[in-house]
Amino acid sequence: MVVAAPASGSGKTTVATGLMAALAARGLRVAPFKVGPDYIDPGYHTLAAGRPGRNLDPWLTGEERVTPLFLHGSAGCDIAVVEGVMGLFDGRGDGDFASTAHVARLLGAPVVLVVDAGRQSRSVAALVHGFATFDSRVRVAGVVLNRLGSARHEELCRAALEETGVPVLGAVHRDDDVVTPSRHLGLVPAAERLPAAVTAVDRLGALVAGSCDLDGLVRLAGTAAPLTGEPWDPSDGREPGARRVVAVAGGAAFTFGYAEHAEMLTAAGAQVAVFDPVRDESLPEGASALVVGGGFPEMYAAELSANEPLRAEVAAFPGAVAAECAGLLYLCEELDGRPMCGRVPGVAQMTNRLTLGYRDAVAVRDTLLTRQGERFRGHEFHRTTVTGGGQPVFRWRGGTDGAGDARLTASYLHLHWAGAPQLARRLLAYAEPSSRSPSIAR
Repeated sequence: MVVAAPASGSGKTTVATGLMAALAARGLRVAPFKVGPDYIDPGYHTLAAGRPGRNLDPWLTGEERVTPLFLHGSAGCDIAVVEGVMGLFDGRGDGDFASTAHVARLLGAPVVLVVDAGRQSRSVAALVHGFATFDSRVRVAGVVLNRLGSARHEELCRAALEETGVPVLGAVHRDDDVVTPSRHLGLVPAAERLPAAVTAVDRLGALVAGSCDLDGLVRLAGTAAPLTGEPWDPSDGREPGARRVVAVAGGAAFTFGYAEHAEMLTAAGAQVAVFDPVRDESLPEGASALVVGGGFPEMYAAELSANEPLRAEVAAFPGAVAAECAGLLYLCEELDGRPMCGRVPGVAQMTNRLTLGYRDAVAVRDTLLTRQGERFRGHEFHRTTVTGGGQPVFRWRGGTDGAGDARLTASYLHLHWAGAPQLARRLLAYAEPSSRSPSIAR
């Protein structure tokens, strides 16, 4: 089933995560998904379901891969819960491409609408009626009322919704104890606040179990259309050759990543070794490639800067280096006035301006991962800026971005390798010791 909402802030993350935890507590094998490019919510989904939280994003991977990626991520499970993004019909630009509704249509899945009932009663019926009838291809099959103030408030909302024919499958009352802390880019990632995040997810599971009709929700999920086709195969990124060690940055400062990336590297014969740039003073032994993804290095700038042995090793690393957003900042000369690795000529600083959105990017030069003229669909999500970063790697409407050479690609652009499997192949091709040369294979 797809858990959606009329707008952001309605409580769909609370309900979706709590539902995953409640169903898992019943002994069901739950496959957790998130619509869109978000990295943070899947971290909580992982805790709730005990399986990797995954993203379904038609823009990043192509709509033709949404069902195969879903089949791959839900293999061996009893039920799948897909948390939506923004409002149900909110997509890229003025259409609904890459919206929750778009993904629900691709999966043939019923939608459960989470409605913030605060400060309204009978009006919830008009709202639900509008969403249920707006697009006949999207089946809004149930409602969870959220932030109810009293038993009487719940009674009024339920009575009004009887006229819509859309059943109420849950009624969640306000609970100030169920709060997940936020900061400048959304929720604080689960990996940064363990074990508090585990406790929070357990509370969400108990809240949903006590407020929602779990049996009815399971039955509803069973009405999803059967899916045809083959599951996505991570060996799409296969690059035959000797076994290589790929060092992947993790820990509290680098929590953003798609599960499929590691699966593609592993399927290609690589050994994925996670290291923590805050704590570890050296890269994993034998590393021939380095991946530094997204996260919140600005929150750990002092600790990252203080780890001088690792910074020096990263600066002199002779292998392949792929960095996105937080990784770009870590590779710069400075971040908020603190020395970083200096692999990229530039200075990074926090700002008050949020940069957020999908990007239709063109590679303007050959680098480790890019070839001039290639198009990439990506996503930007940050409140920092880099000045003096050298020659850019990407161009899109409104700007240019990144730095790179034959063994480096660093950019603000988040990419999903399932949508561009050549990225994994190119990383591993350069990581092969015999191929480390300034030339770039096409």
